[in-house]
Amino acid sequence: MLDDDTVRVAPIRPADLPEVGAFLHDHLNPRLSAAEWAVAAVPTWRVDAPNHGFLLRAGDRLVGVQLAFYAEREVAGRPVRFCNLGAWCVLEPYRGHGLRLLRAALAQRGHVFTDLSPSGSVVAINERLRFRRLDTTTALVANLPGRRRARVVTDLDEIDRRLEGVDRVLFRDHRGAGAAHHVLLDAGPRGHCYVMYRSDRRRGMRLFATLLHVSDPRLLRRCRPDLARHLLARRLPVTLAELRVVGERPAGSVLLRHPRPKQVRGAEVSPDAVDSLYSELVLVAW
Repeated sequence: MLDDDTVRVAPIRPADLPEVGAFLHDHLNPRLSAAEWAVAAVPTWRVDAPNHGFLLRAGDRLVGVQLAFYAEREVAGRPVRFCNLGAWCVLEPYRGHGLRLLRAALAQRGHVFTDLSPSGSVVAINERLRFRRLDTTTALVANLPGRRRARVVTDLDEIDRRLEGVDRVLFRDHRGAGAAHHVLLDAGPRGHCYVMYRSDRRRGMRLFATLLHVSDPRLLRRCRPDLARHLLARRLPVTLAELRVVGERPAGSVLLRHPRPKQVRGAEVSPDAVDSLYSELVLVAW
């Protein structure tokens, strides 16, 4: 290992992305190719981002990466800049320098910071850095088809035509996101419900649909069998639904004993204003 003075932190620039993608493929998650990692590091929404995160070099060698995803969103009628901390990977001999990557990201003033997929010891590290936990109470519900109550629309152009206002903006910002799937439940005179979800692995099995956005939780409860039928056709027999996304616990569900944590740092917004959009969760299909 090189002397500490030769280990340096630098912002991730667009020209660094192929190398960063190869590093994350080799050392974090080989299920995504180097090219897929590089693409996933770039948001599908418009944003004036200062960087794509930070990297750690020992001499000329890349030895650590902390991805970051930026967005400006309206909260309580005012614009708020968010920075979502994504994949964090440092080679074992340089783990002592890993915190420098996180501190470099947090040193950027004027942002609310989120970590929506912290793992292992990262949760405790974040808490020491004044992150707060979000309420991620999560229901697990089997996808059981039943009586048809809605037409399931998956054609992206039709979804775009049908949506209005905030939901159209959300859809267009996430239409090309690698981990986001879009469904419109058309219940005729009762209206429609726009659902965004991702497929997730648990214990190595990609069997779970995690709901990221639900435009009308009440209508979703009525049309849940229609969504279930759609998900089953995509080999996703189970749905994971955070109660703050779906409004209330779905009938017939069970609550997870240990839901995955999510964290936020910044007094500018309440935890209730933080969701899973504009983040690693919609971009990275790990």
